[in-house]
Amino acid sequence: MTVLDARQQTAAAAMADQIAAALTVPLSSEFGDDYSPGSPRWRDQSLSKGAAGVAVLHGLRAQHGLADDKPLRAWLARATRDDLTAGPGAGLWFGAPALAFALQVAAPDAYPGATARLDDAVTQLVRTRLDAAHARIDGAHRPSQYEFDLTRGLVGLGAHVLHRDPGGDLVRQILAYLVRLTEPVEAADEAGAGAPGWWTSDSSARDRDPAFAAGEANFGMAHGCSGLLVILALAMRQGVIVDGQAAAIDQICRWLEHWRQPAPAGPWWPERISLPELHAGRPRQDGPLRPSWCYGTPGLARAQQLAALALGHRARQQAAEDALARCLADPVQLARISDPALCHGWAGLLLTAWHAATEAVTPDVAAHLPHLLDTLLTHAHDTPPGALPGLIEGRAGIALTLHTLATTTTGAHGGWPACLLLG
Repeated sequence: MTVLDARQQTAAAAMADQIAAALTVPLSSEFGDDYSPGSPRWRDQSLSKGAAGVAVLHGLRAQHGLADDKPLRAWLARATRDDLTAGPGAGLWFGAPALAFALQVAAPDAYPGATARLDDAVTQLVRTRLDAAHARIDGAHRPSQYEFDLTRGLVGLGAHVLHRDPGGDLVRQILAYLVRLTEPVEAADEAGAGAPGWWTSDSSARDRDPAFAAGEANFGMAHGCSGLLVILALAMRQGVIVDGQAAAIDQICRWLEHWRQPAPAGPWWPERISLPELHAGRPRQDGPLRPSWCYGTPGLARAQQLAALALGHRARQQAAEDALARCLADPVQLARISDPALCHGWAGLLLTAWHAATEAVTPDVAAHLPHLLDTLLTHAHDTPPGALPGLIEGRAGIALTLHTLATTTTGAHGGWPACLLLG
């Protein structure tokens, strides 16, 4: 793996310091009666957009001796100033599970009472979700994407539980459900027997495209089968294995291989497919879109690399790494990135490539890291006034990515990339 030079490490550390300093004190805000997504009340509990995510940044910086714990405590206080959500909207990126993850990463063992209460809340939430998911499968119905996705579904909750208690029974229960999710659902609907078990009954695209009225198969890390693939693979690599897990990983890999599209700049995958596309066996999307972590080739390639490593499948690993390296070399795709954050932007692309490079069989992916880091440094402040402070869609994630790259070792990240399923 190419080692970043001293200039880049110094610049990354300095930029991380600068962004973190600007996020030391939470801005004053009042709740009022606003409970809508994006409101101050909602953002406080958000790992993605708000206070819970900023606490992760300051906690890890404190652990590395770069600051005291006052900013951490200030952001934790902001994140917990209202009752934490542990109901239908809660998940890894929001509510009690988000705070549980933030405490585990940012302040392990520092708040045992709060951690125990959050563990209980997460356990109850997982059991409730599992019961509902198995009942849904027993009834031969299609899932909602939020039953299983990373942001608030059982993939995300599984990522937290795997990080928190890999030897426990709860993570095995989640894995057993996820294996079952890969099996066909005999639903009496339009999708029919040709749809995979993760074919969702809902689609965020249905309002703008009637082709998605019958649902979709989502390919992405945040909401689709790549996230499902990664949690199964990560658990297997840690020796946490349930019946059917290897076969489920192989099945998703075969699905992704079927839908891989050739192109001169390298292979790519659709973001999602509709029922007409499923029946036609080809996507309407005519080329790769934005190369983001959440939907683009980088996230999907890392997912397939991790799956190949879990199964010891060298050819699949090389194919995944080749797809990522060719994507990173394509200026047309890179030009589609327009923000510096983790979810859709330069930080996510850099962090994905960095994790992939640490386990790659060739130096091709690592060769792009210096350019990607310089690009992120150039665009790190390209955020609008009042930009989100959080981890996944905000400035804290940019700072933490730069901090992670400045340390150069994967062990220095403290486990925070688990919320993105990167490692």
